[in-house]
Amino acid sequence: MTTLPRSLYLPAFPWDQLAPAKALASSHPDGICDLSVGTPVDSTPGFIREALSVASDAHGYPTVIGTREVREAILAWGQRRNMVDVGLSGVIPTIGSKEAVAWIPRLLGVGPGDTVLVPEVAYPTYDIGARLGGATPVPVDPRKPDTWPDAVLVFLNSPGNPDGHVLSADELRAVRQWACEHDAVVVSDECYAALPWAEPWISEGVPSLLDEAVCEGDPSGLLVLYSLSKQSNLAGYRAALVYGDPELVAPIVEVRKHSGLIVPAPVQHAMAIALRDEVHAEAQRAVYERRRNRLVEACGKAGLVNDENSVAGLYLWLAHSRTQDSWTLVDAFAKLGILVAPGDFYGEAAKGRVRVALTASDERIEAASQRLETCVNFLA
Repeated sequence: MTTLPRSLYLPAFPWDQLAPAKALASSHPDGICDLSVGTPVDSTPGFIREALSVASDAHGYPTVIGTREVREAILAWGQRRNMVDVGLSGVIPTIGSKEAVAWIPRLLGVGPGDTVLVPEVAYPTYDIGARLGGATPVPVDPRKPDTWPDAVLVFLNSPGNPDGHVLSADELRAVRQWACEHDAVVVSDECYAALPWAEPWISEGVPSLLDEAVCEGDPSGLLVLYSLSKQSNLAGYRAALVYGDPELVAPIVEVRKHSGLIVPAPVQHAMAIALRDEVHAEAQRAVYERRRNRLVEACGKAGLVNDENSVAGLYLWLAHSRTQDSWTLVDAFAKLGILVAPGDFYGEAAKGRVRVALTASDERIEAASQRLETCVNFLA
């Protein structure tokens, strides 16, 4: 009998728990409205697909660090967000942002005995990234660094998944100050930054950890992650990036060279083309805004209330005054043929809410909205 595999002591994959609710929702005579997972449903823009095709004669191995073309496009994107110039050695493409979240702690040498701080309401992969490195993940309130324990690495997510919360420039400065005092690295996942729904973020843009005014022109100890999955409907391309301190990017690149973590050359070219075009991203934002407004209106008629601080991103973060149990809400939605995600997936502090994704077709969003509006008693 072999000694492998050994357990990595990871939690159960949460989405498997949704199977009964999915079966119930699927039994609806008009079909399921799946609002549980934030996977884009709209077409990848034609000019990006054309770019992929143009670069499809990719007979040689691509580089781990990325082509000069894609790295210059990443830097130009950062400049438009008022991010500090980190130079070509401070940016790389990654195989989606989830890959970066899961492996950056390990690639930076995080190990047993280390503590990694994660948002108390958060996408589960921050926790998993710490565990894969052998470290201990500790949930914290990202707005209260004065209450945090000592740690070697901190994950931020602004705008947040699932809650849509945005950290202000002052709050990001407080995190950076804490990190400087504790010799900690901060990794800020900003993959929903192109999707603000409220002021001042619509006019001013969502603040970045690497905004010149936040980091005072110094990227030391700071990394930002970004994905094109949401802004450009490139989830299937696995197109994302790391932007930050060249002294942190260098060891990440070195391990990636050894392990073969490389973004395919055609995808790198498509990324460069997509990052330089803001028009398509704004058009997609308008599509999500229309869907969001429709769902907010319908959910309100069913007695569901969106978190008042949920002001950006791809989700509604809903509660109901008559229950504090997320699964009760999941079941109520499922009876209407609508599948949503329970807050329990996102940490102890998230219980009592559900996450509702905007990533469904206009027809399915409208169907879900009509079902919510016409139900006599949502929690009957």
